[in-house]
Amino acid sequence: MELHQIQKELAERLSAKRFRHTCGVAASSRQLAEQYGADPDQAELAGWIHDCAKEMSLEDMQALVRTENLSLDAPVLKSRALLHGPAGSVYARRHFGITDPDILSAVFYHTTGKPHMTLLEKIVFLADYIEPSRDFPGVEELRKMSGQDLNQTLIAAYDSTIRHLAEQHAYIYELTLAGRNALIMEEHNPS
Repeated sequence: MELHQIQKELAERLSAKRFRHTCGVAASSRQLAEQYGADPDQAELAGWIHDCAKEMSLEDMQALVRTENLSLDAPVLKSRALLHGPAGSVYARRHFGITDPDILSAVFYHTTGKPHMTLLEKIVFLADYIEPSRDFPGVEELRKMSGQDLNQTLIAAYDSTIRHLAEQHAYIYELTLAGRNALIMEEHNPS
């Protein structure tokens, strides 16, 4: 499916607020890709489709990932917030015809992160966090940091998320903690 067709469908499928966010993630992904040496077209496309399953019901997301026999743990399967990435990767492949494994992986992990993310995964994860319509304490500082050091900004984003979840007495997904810790190790022990 051509990008303009994907954009048209997303505009019809998503709420106005979610579509505005999606536009921001696509633009931010392109900008970060240009800055850090990733493929801008690949990053922009991943940004466009990253939330394609976000507004599905939990039951529909669960049914979609079951058709692929994805090995997902219980916390992911029980949470729309965590499951929309894996569900979106399946939806993007099946419905939009996206076959690029790097793009699909960036969609899969854009919410949770993971250890040893690829450059594209890092870009989409961060773009989702700092795109222009996001408004939370510290986002302006993260936007400024994103122009200087990708990994340090990702660590700060992880820290912000973990702090927020801890303050809410909410579950913190293990892969998110592992992703943050892997970045810390990379920064302290560069290969």
